[in-house]
Amino acid sequence: MSSRPTMHDVARLAGVSIKTVSRVVNQEPRVDPDTRSRVQVAIEELGFRRNEQARSLRPGQSTALIGLVTGDLSNPFYSSIARGIEEVAHEYGHLLLTASSEEQPGRERQVIEAFLQHNVAGLVVVPTPEAHLQLTPGALRGIPVVAVDRPIGTSGHFDSVVLNNRAGAHAAVTHLLRDGHTRVAMIDGDPAVYTGRERTAGYLEALAEAGIVSDPALILQGYHGDRQAEAAMHVLLDMATRPTAVFVTNNRIALGALKALHARRRSLALASFDDFELAGILPTPMTLVSYDAVEMGRQAARRLFGRIERRGGPPADIIIPVKLHLPEEAN
Repeated sequence: MSSRPTMHDVARLAGVSIKTVSRVVNQEPRVDPDTRSRVQVAIEELGFRRNEQARSLRPGQSTALIGLVTGDLSNPFYSSIARGIEEVAHEYGHLLLTASSEEQPGRERQVIEAFLQHNVAGLVVVPTPEAHLQLTPGALRGIPVVAVDRPIGTSGHFDSVVLNNRAGAHAAVTHLLRDGHTRVAMIDGDPAVYTGRERTAGYLEALAEAGIVSDPALILQGYHGDRQAEAAMHVLLDMATRPTAVFVTNNRIALGALKALHARRRSLALASFDDFELAGILPTPMTLVSYDAVEMGRQAARRLFGRIERRGGPPADIIIPVKLHLPEEAN
């Protein structure tokens, strides 16, 4: 045989179905010993080797690859999610392909199309705000998709695994208010992104419950990454009546805020949504909203493989709990 042997070749030689070959190759139970032996003899005779790029050997699956589209691969948050997905993918005998959309809808579309060309069995996506316009049944060619960190639009057509964003922001700001701070500022990234909207809502709800009217001058939005966040913190520090506390909506913004405080040799109470490495030993005590990002990835992957294997009911929204860590607990 000049071409690479396939499952069809093994099934034909052993006189069994392709499904039975799949079960033997994947070492699944409930295969008659004589049948298993016949399949193994055929595999050895033909020199068959499982092709991870080809059709999956698990019933109901299309390939042994799944894809992850994140916002920014350099962010430890997304790498933790990827680790959780990869753990589950390994259990199912799949490899994980990962790429970044760079938060650009055009780039997101290109990455998804590239993954589809690789015949991935399914996708986990950290969607851009416009993802619902391109993640349509026709564009996806029937493969399942699970959203992580943010839902895909508001249609409810996809499973999602998200954090309890509003509750975490509410808890962090409430703690600052209970410490006596009445001028609490907020620095956020893109207000169109679901996580930012929810965390802003939690911030505003905490102020309202404390009887404090929000000051638009203290709400700085559109500051992406640590450099822009550093500039935003300088704006707050230059105010005639400065805030005494600041809530930041993610780890990258927190780093920028800390850089500005260090450069100006100033100290403010700081609360951040997202824990991050070394936060507990920083000279500026921080209130942190933490969670298990690896578990987020695991949950998303389990949901995806359930869809790949045609299990599960209607689309579900899985909420990952968050926990507030106070400065005295950071160490």
